[in-house]
Amino acid sequence: MKKTDLEKNKALKLIHNMKRTTPPVQASGKPVDRREQRRLDQAQGLVPFAVKLNGELVKALHAEAEARQLSVNALVSELLEKGLRG
Repeated sequence: MKKTDLEKNKALKLIHNMKRTTPPVQASGKPVDRREQRRLDQAQGLVPFAVKLNGELVKALHAEAEARQLSVNALVSELLEKGLRG
């Protein structure tokens, strides 16, 4: 394997590690694994729902959620409910 290939692999590993997010944490301070998080979400009646949105709209949603101190999920849920009732 060439030195450039080794460096490329090291860079890819570094990028992968940087993109990983920290898992949610329980009140006890232990991270929640994906299976447990999915079970908790299902108990709350939450269903994953993926959509594709314009980048500017996503930035606006994040800014509004931060300004109102809400999660993006809660903000989108609130806005959809208002729009559907409207």
